[in-house]
Amino acid sequence: MDSGSSRSLESTGNAVCPDQLVPKINTSKKMSSLANPPSILEIPQAIKKSCGGKQVEITVERVKMAKSIKEKQNNDLEKLSFKRKAEGEEKPAGRKEAKVMEPDCPLVTLPLPHIPLKSIMDVEVKLVYVDEEDVSYEFVEAFTATGIRPTCREAEIVDPLHIPNFNFLPEIDKWLQVALKDASLCYRQKKYAVAAGQFRTALELCSKGAALGKRFEAPAEDIASVASFIETKLVICYLRMRKPDLALNHAHRSIVLNPAYFRNHLRQATVFRCLERYSEAARSAMIADYMFWLFGGSEQCISKLIKLYWQAMIEEAITRAESFSVMYTPFATKIKADKVEKVKEVFTKTHPAYVEYIYTDLQGHHVLPQTVDWSSFPPQQYLLTLGFKNKEDGKFLEKVSSRKLPTFTEHKTPFGLLTREDTVRQMETMGKRILPILDFIRSTQLNALYHLGSFITGRGSFPACSGVMEKLQYASFLSQLQRVKEQSQVISQAMAELATIPYLQDISQQEAELLQSLMADAMDTLEGRRNDKERVWNKIQKVKLPAE
Repeated sequence: MDSGSSRSLESTGNAVCPDQLVPKINTSKKMSSLANPPSILEIPQAIKKSCGGKQVEITVERVKMAKSIKEKQNNDLEKLSFKRKAEGEEKPAGRKEAKVMEPDCPLVTLPLPHIPLKSIMDVEVKLVYVDEEDVSYEFVEAFTATGIRPTCREAEIVDPLHIPNFNFLPEIDKWLQVALKDASLCYRQKKYAVAAGQFRTALELCSKGAALGKRFEAPAEDIASVASFIETKLVICYLRMRKPDLALNHAHRSIVLNPAYFRNHLRQATVFRCLERYSEAARSAMIADYMFWLFGGSEQCISKLIKLYWQAMIEEAITRAESFSVMYTPFATKIKADKVEKVKEVFTKTHPAYVEYIYTDLQGHHVLPQTVDWSSFPPQQYLLTLGFKNKEDGKFLEKVSSRKLPTFTEHKTPFGLLTREDTVRQMETMGKRILPILDFIRSTQLNALYHLGSFITGRGSFPACSGVMEKLQYASFLSQLQRVKEQSQVISQAMAELATIPYLQDISQQEAELLQSLMADAMDTLEGRRNDKERVWNKIQKVKLPAE
């Protein structure tokens, strides 16, 4: 990173939606994770009954499936390792080695080069706006979750008049096939508003049971996959119409219904980019790349494009951040206290304007798109250092990260009733001081999730960037202030994160039960169901008061 610079990157313009003119960067704008709150589109009632109400049971199946897939990946890696040893092959030819920090070696910081907007748009054309023909079934082994059929070259070529062949899909309802064909034709003819209407019709048919041939016998899991397929189509229609606010909740729902499909996450990343929520876009792109690998994606050109997108979003998030600056330091062994001090010394020299408080994230290891290899365990890891202009912001983050549970209230009686003024203050603290920083931290940390079991027992600490619980608590503040649309959007995003958890980390039976409870409560909140039982995320705060 350049000495004396507050940024490691330079940028020529804001990230925008397709065909939109590129304005100059507004350097006075502060990063916010909840900018431009979107309109909320209601989930069709029948889909709630056929799919949404089954999300609790589906969570159990996802835990089993994720475990099976990870075991297969581990077995494949072991076989490859044995093969290399037998052939005397130490490492694959042509692979670049990442610079690491050994105990007695000088510290090395890693700059993030600028990525042109055209490269970002190219990735979206090739991977986001593709009108894929196949439903990606999360629980059907015959259909790979990656859903990759065309090669990279084929992905670039789209015949505007070509109608996808849905006939080979497993028992898709005939009327739904007709609706999907009509919608796809309109999309390829660039009649995006008409296509969106047709996809909404298809979603309505799906909600009435017209998803698979056997209306009353089809598994809820398969219906969810079909509904996810339609939701993700609506995402690209609204993006083409330059309405990312309308696309956002469809993106969240496509992931809730089928978190295993990598394009769902990449499309969510594009929506976040268009809403200028770059840290969240970066995390979505990272998960997309991991899902592509986890489910057997073999085309390196696709993975490289996703990594390029992830890298660009990190770059933009750093460029837009005004209250803090960042440094990544590669390492190979456990970081000791004296090395942390050396890291801070380097940061002070390279970022003198951000030294009021320097925070080093020791609770989680970070990965970067330039060097990450998911098939390597562990992948190259980095130490994240954040420097703040405002000392209070840094101290607040340190305080948050050292607490045993995710309670961010500063009141002496943290679980007492709050006045409206107190609630507004708490909401602003969460929205402006906590969530933007946590979103950025999570953009390079795949397993940026708490150990769910510690919340049940009240033992153990949690990473500062757990993220999901904080968003649910933030939603509670929005609810108290009757900001219903914002609350629904935040809960939908949290549900998408919760649905993805089984694929990102190993969880125990006890943790799976808590995950089910969180999903059920979140669904009840979205549907407006109220009861006398307290929400799980509020109960968690009361397991054990934070040690100050």
